[in-house]
Amino acid sequence: MKRYTGLFILDTAGKEEAIKDMIDRITADIAAAGGKIETVQKMDKRPFARVADHRKTAGFYVNIIFEAAPPVVAALRTRFASDADVFRTLFTIAPAPQPVAG
Repeated sequence: MKRYTGLFILDTAGKEEAIKDMIDRITADIAAAGGKIETVQKMDKRPFARVADHRKTAGFYVNIIFEAAPPVVAALRTRFASDADVFRTLFTIAPAPQPVAG
């Protein structure tokens, strides 16, 4: 299994209170596909540098680090592409965690 970083931009227009539920559903989908969640980092709502759709000018950014096999990531790309709450996703290979010097 490889370690991945998944950056998710959530479409929160009109549903600001549902962010926790969206994140819980995304992490459950990753786990159900065979991934092992390591870290979930909520990064807040940010405006887009380039606005592709004038109805969506900002999104809530979430960074999730998880371990999974490469076919799982391909399945997750397909799964989240059709999710109305997920505006964009980006999966990259995460570097190995650095040991803490003591």
